[in-house]
Amino acid sequence: HRAWYAPRPPLALWLLLPLHALFVFLSGCRRLAYRCGVWRTVRLPVPVVVVGNLVVGGTGKTPLVLWLAEQLQQRGRHPGILSRGYGGAGTGVRAVGPDAAASEVGDEPLLLARRSGLPVWVGADRVAAGKALLAAHPEVDVLISDDGLQHYRLARDAEIVVFDGRGAGNGWRLPLGPLREPLSRLDSVSALVFNGVADEVVQVVVPRFVLHLAPGDCYRLDDADITCPPRALAGRVLHAVAGIGHPDRFFASLRALGLDFEAHAFADHYTYSAADLDFGPGAVVLMTEKDAVKCAGLTRAEVWVLPVRAQVSPALADLVVEILNGRQTA
Repeated sequence: HRAWYAPRPPLALWLLLPLHALFVFLSGCRRLAYRCGVWRTVRLPVPVVVVGNLVVGGTGKTPLVLWLAEQLQQRGRHPGILSRGYGGAGTGVRAVGPDAAASEVGDEPLLLARRSGLPVWVGADRVAAGKALLAAHPEVDVLISDDGLQHYRLARDAEIVVFDGRGAGNGWRLPLGPLREPLSRLDSVSALVFNGVADEVVQVVVPRFVLHLAPGDCYRLDDADITCPPRALAGRVLHAVAGIGHPDRFFASLRALGLDFEAHAFADHYTYSAADLDFGPGAVVLMTEKDAVKCAGLTRAEVWVLPVRAQVSPALADLVVEILNGRQTA
């Protein structure tokens, strides 16, 4: 990851060129198979909006999915949410309730279910997950897929691609670079959302929006009714924990809040143990909500959770609704 986003990539990266060529060939064949009808694309009875990545790793999709679901509800829609359930050990298609285990359904789907209160279903086959969700919740009239930009079996009406401040990196496809598909793929999407500063490498003529993640009050991991503003943790022996796609983004937000801490970065979707949160007597732990859904009951330490909410121009939701209504967009 460091090599992909480095200003001057190391020469050793070029050793991956044969694998890059193989990836480009196989992914191109797969895309062509769907375009030519060799592999079938399935259209569900309700519209589908995909919120996805062109790059590997987290960019802020989950907060955007929550924001979009809320915006659609305000506009009279009844959304449901689909996810692959990455990181969960369960198999097949299943519903995600607020009391589900992250180890079974995945950390992001569980966070989506708890924060949204909407029907959330997971499954590697998003078509099957969508059909099951609609059968169980006939009131749902639009589906939001958290990730799945490359899941071409599921037909979609709108595609929103999210980039964070790292942008497209060196602009190469896997494994030479972070891209799952070429940048030309963006010509066909509905909108781009930049979590931070827009990347100059990403130059396409589609609507562009900026996403800001606004922190809220912290709450205790063992009792969410106990809250405090982040600045109340200043001066404590603070350890910041992040097992997300881009941990530095979380740490930077804490510094912007004026907090001094020791940073502990873990792999995305990391499964924590009690030892991972043991920083000695008097230590206070601060983590993301995505980490928190996996850590309840894991430690007796004082652990605080920092929630964030996406802030985006309502024009993005208006654009999605226009697409879903089948009207010509501006």
